[in-house]
Amino acid sequence: MASMTDVIFLLLIFFMVTSTVVVPSAIKLTLPQAQKQTAAKPISRVTIDAAGNYYVAYGNQKEKPVSFDEITPFLQERYDREPEMFVALYADESVPYREIVKVLDIANRNKFKMVLATRPPKSGR
Repeated sequence: MASMTDVIFLLLIFFMVTSTVVVPSAIKLTLPQAQKQTAAKPISRVTIDAAGNYYVAYGNQKEKPVSFDEITPFLQERYDREPEMFVALYADESVPYREIVKVLDIANRNKFKMVLATRPPKSGR
């Protein structure tokens, strides 16, 4: 019985040590709260259409077309002005996942707060 206790104890230690080494691979998103806020933070938008074209906008501005390499400087400039801003990512449902991850990676590297925009579910479902 004592040897069985030793084996279980060693397994417990093994799993405790190895679990600290595991790094989660999930992308962390800052989601907007549903509560009504008195002061809205400025939001930058990155849009990817079905053709894979990128667009950026800030606040109430109209989206302007940009290349992928121009997204980071655009967001960095806005972030320097407003460090508490959120970046909303709008992507067509047919856009390949790798394109969305590329934009999320920009936000992750630069510590931007990213929100992935979705449409509400249809009523009646």
